[in-house]
Amino acid sequence: MGLSTHVLDTMHGCPAAGMGVSLYTTEGEAATLVKSFNLNDDGRNADGLLIGHADLAVGTYRLVFDVAGYFAAKGVALPTPNFLNRVALDFGIAKPNEHYHVPLLVSPWSYSTYRGS
Repeated sequence: MGLSTHVLDTMHGCPAAGMGVSLYTTEGEAATLVKSFNLNDDGRNADGLLIGHADLAVGTYRLVFDVAGYFAAKGVALPTPNFLNRVALDFGIAKPNEHYHVPLLVSPWSYSTYRGS
């Protein structure tokens, strides 16, 4: 249970180790930072869940992934300005007793996400 994320680099076919991620709670246009972290070698938060089951609440959230910073650090030649900079995913938690997994599949030119398990 709780909230988790996982990022896969589809350009290189590997987890997005080292990518910077920030988690926010949101209310309308206002966003409050909950935590920032870098992904581990498996493309996940090293501390496990972003929010544990007991603390996950009904509401709206935002995950922001530093895509351009990650690919630049990998030595990918990005155009100026780059096509993707930060990818922000806004999502809602309606049933906090369930597990919410928010994965990201990303390249310098595309991304996709879904509610995982």
